[in-house]
Parts: sequence; structure tokens; C-alpha cells
Amino acid sequence: MLLLNRHQSRARLLKIVASPLLPPIHPAQYQGPSRVLARHPLPRPHRRADNPRFPLRPHLSKSRPELLLPKKRRHDFLRMNPTEIPLKSPANVTDLSVGDVEQVERALIDASTRVPVLMFYASAVVWLLLGTLLAAFTSFKLHSPDLLSNVSFLTWGRIRPAHLNVMLYGWASNVGMGTAIWLMARLCRTTLRHPLLLVTGGGFWNLGVLLGICGILMGDSTGYHWLEFPSYAAWTLFVGYSLIASWAVLMFRFRRGDPIYITQWYLLAAFLWFPWMYLAAQTMLFIVPVQGVLQAAVNWWYANNLLFLWFGSLALGTAYYMIPKVIGRPVYSYHLAAIGFWTYAFFASWTGMQRLVDGPFPAWMITASTAAMILCIIPVATVGLNHHMTMRGYFPLMRYSPTLRFTVFGAMSYTAFSVLGVIISLRSFARYLQFSEVSVAYSHLGLYAFFSMIMFGAMYYIVPRLVGREWRFASLIKIHFWASVYGIGLMTLMLLAGGLVQGLNMDNPALPFTESTQSVLPYLRGRSLSGILMTVAHFVFAYHFLLMLLGLGRTASVPTFLNPVNPEPGDVIAH
Repeated sequence: MLLLNRHQSRARLLKIVASPLLPPIHPAQYQGPSRVLARHPLPRPHRRADNPRFPLRPHLSKSRPELLLPKKRRHDFLRMNPTEIPLKSPANVTDLSVGDVEQVERALIDASTRVPVLMFYASAVVWLLLGTLLAAFTSFKLHSPDLLSNVSFLTWGRIRPAHLNVMLYGWASNVGMGTAIWLMARLCRTTLRHPLLLVTGGGFWNLGVLLGICGILMGDSTGYHWLEFPSYAAWTLFVGYSLIASWAVLMFRFRRGDPIYITQWYLLAAFLWFPWMYLAAQTMLFIVPVQGVLQAAVNWWYANNLLFLWFGSLALGTAYYMIPKVIGRPVYSYHLAAIGFWTYAFFASWTGMQRLVDGPFPAWMITASTAAMILCIIPVATVGLNHHMTMRGYFPLMRYSPTLRFTVFGAMSYTAFSVLGVIISLRSFARYLQFSEVSVAYSHLGLYAFFSMIMFGAMYYIVPRLVGREWRFASLIKIHFWASVYGIGLMTLMLLAGGLVQGLNMDNPALPFTESTQSVLPYLRGRSLSGILMTVAHFVFAYHFLLMLLGLGRTASVPTFLNPVNPEPGDVIAH
């Protein structure tokens, strides 16, 4: 770290507060563990067998008390202090020491992103609750179709797409954009100028979602999978996104320092990929529509890439930041991160048509998508290996850190989601499974077990830094986690088993079609039971989040641990 005397440090701190953009303070020796250096990686220090890679020196100051803790690696993450960020920019920094320079920089950045990020998070939680209720109703309608069947806007054909679009564009996109804005500001080391423009963009985005859901329930759906929003809602959505994405790109343009972190790669790529996919699909389906079966090809290309290039990139970029940041060590390998990113970008964009096996399409289109889906194992393997080697020796920390527990579970689900995608894309399996509930299980595994769990972990990390309080109850966090895990686990199991039975029965010419539909009903009832668990998880999380917004969180100098940390005399570790 750059050494400055007191006079120089005060002068630079005054310059930070006075300028709209933060000047470079130090050469980012430990700016964020999830970095990928753009030019020259730092030399690898000598590693002893009994020490973690890149051991960090504890930063001690008068304002941060010390904890007496054992030397075990599982307690290294106590160096993190989520409550060190004030709610507004410091009024007087002339008395701060050199060691507080990074804290002031983070405080200014967090103060600038506080309003828009919390707005995105609050909107996401509201849509999550609405989507959960719609999901429960949709699930019950599958095995009880006469439930409120005389109400037109509550029929399954309208509730189902409304639920999907609420979860995609209401919950997932809002929470993903809020997380990405905070991460980009932190890693670019620049304040967010004119945050109200981001709030305006978020307002347009949520208005577009609201118009789209109302249009679907009123029967104004387009009928295309994951593109059911009518045109007036789609264009409102696009205007809001333009305001949001342009600000993310501007932050990257005016970043401070040379390092470009792997998280920035994924986030910036996601912000550029989404408008390309959305505008291309809107153009080919509605503005200058293609003819015949090509509409199905465009639709599935968009749906698959929305899951991979938009939600998948946001989740992987967040995981690359959260895992190293919590445990206090850098990403294991720069080369694995680079290989994983570029292979993911290349192969994932070719997928989609494998969902149309045996359809009236040129054979090369189906084969190319199937081959690309198989080759997606390369980024899955590199990302999984990188995360595993980064976490090696630190897995016990999942007992204490909510962020780590949710993020690691999401990263592991990414592997399961990708392997399942490869299996159902093979022609021999697609013959039985492509029209069954297995496809639904695949979508839920990607959007919830992979993406949403990582986003929950990010919110548990980011929200305390924005509101200046700690999460109130560790018990509520544990209820949220285990209800979500058991809920999505049971749902995936029921849909996979029911889909396999359904597919085998549909392929049997001796059985009538009604027999195949009857055979899946017990599994659909099990799915409804899993939905109750997830409903409990979401309402518990929403209540906990509301306490944080109202300033009713804990005022403490240490994070909210899932389990008590028992101190032992003899070792001093700063938190």
C-alpha cells in the first residue's frame, strides 16, 4: 500500500470530498479479491503450509475494536465489517488517519449508490412476493383446474405467463441490476453521479413490468414464451433499461485504476448482451416478423440466452466478487477466470435451438445448438474449479456467513443446472423429456437455485453497507435459507421424477394421452407442497428486509453470524 505522511493523506482526503469523481488513492493492492488484472498480475508470494494464500494484515484503528479469536481459517472473514459505511459523506475528514482512506472512499461510493440500489431491491422484493403468490396459484391450478375457472383473468393460460414475467422482469432483473450497479461502482472506484436518473430508469422499468402484467391478465399477451408483454409494455421496459445500462457503462468508462476485475467483465457483458437479445427478438417477432417455424427458433434462442447471457452473467459476476471478498483471499486463477468467461460468451450464445429437437428445422441448427450446449461444460468446469480452489480450506465459514452460504449454494446449483441442460439437449433424452415437466425443472433450477440464491447472498452483504445496520435476526436468515433450499430441492425432484414418468408414458403408443397426464398429478401435488416452503422463505426474507429499510436492524460492530463465534484467548484478528 502506498505510504503517505499525515499532511499528504489529509490533502488527498480533502480532494476526494471536493471532487465529483474519486482520484486514485493507491494502486489497488487489495481493492477486491475478485479481480482480474488487465495487464500484469501481481507476483505470487511464498505460501507456507499452515497459512492461507495471500494472508492479509489486520487493519486496526481506534474506531474498530479487536476480537480475540482462534487461529482457525474459518474466522478470517471477521476482518469484514459491514457497518463501517456511514449513510452520507463525512463532513470532516481532516482528522482521519491514512488507514481510513479506503473506508472514506467506500463511504462516498456507497452514499452515492444508496438510493437507486435500495429502490431496485425494494421493487424486486415486492415483485418477488407477487410472483410467489401467482406461482402458488398456478401450481394448484395444475392439479385442481376448476379452481376459480369462471374468472377469465385467473385462468391458467393467463396466470402462468404473468407469474413467469413477474419473476423474470420484476424480481430477477431488478435485483440483478441493483446488485450490478453497486458492484460496478465499488470496483470502478467511482461515485455514482446523478443517481436520480437511475431511479427514473428504474421507475420506467417497473412501470413497463406493471403494464405488461396487466396486459397479460387482460388477455393482451403476445403468446411467445418469456416475451408475452404487449408492445406498449415492451417499449416502456426498453426505455427504462437504456437509462440504467448507460449509467453502468459510464461508470466503467470513468473507472479509477488499471485493474479490470473478472466481476466487471461479466457485469459489463450482461449489460451489453441484454439489449442486443431483447431488441433482436422484438424486431424478428413483432417489428419485421419472420415467417413460419422461424418464429419458434427466435423465441427459444431468446429464452435460452436470457437465462444464460443475462441472468447467468449477473450471477457469475456476483459470485466471483462475493466468495473471495467474504473469505478474504483472491480468486484462485486468473487464467481459469479468463477461459471461463470467453468460452461462456462464445458457446452460450449458440444455444436455444436444442429445445426444438425433431422439429421442422434444418438439422444443422439443432446440431449446432446441441454441440454448443455440450461445450458449455468447459466454462462450467473452469468456473466450478476456480470457485472450489478459492474456497479450499474455507468451507467451514459457510456455518457463519449468510452471504457465503447462499452464494456457494448458488454456484453449486450452476453446475447442476448446466449438467441437466446438457442431458435434456441430447436427442436420445429429448425424445422423452422435451414436452414434459423436466423442462420446467430445468428453468427453475437455473432461475432460482442458481441465480436467485446468489442474489439473496448479495443482498445479505450489500444492504447492511447501505443502511448502516446489521440484519436483525440470524434465525430468520436460517429459516430463509433452509426453506428455500428444501423448497427448490423438493420442487426440482418432483418435476424431474414426474417429467420422466410423463415422458415415458407419452412415448408409449399403447397408452392414451390422458393416461400420461394422470400419471404426473401426484408429482404436481408434491410441487405445490414445495411452493409452500418457498412462500414461507420469501415472506420471512421480505419482513427482514423491511426491518432493515425502516432502520430497525442491529447497531453492532460485527456482522450477523448464523451461528455464535466462540472466542479463544491468544490471537487477535481485526474485523
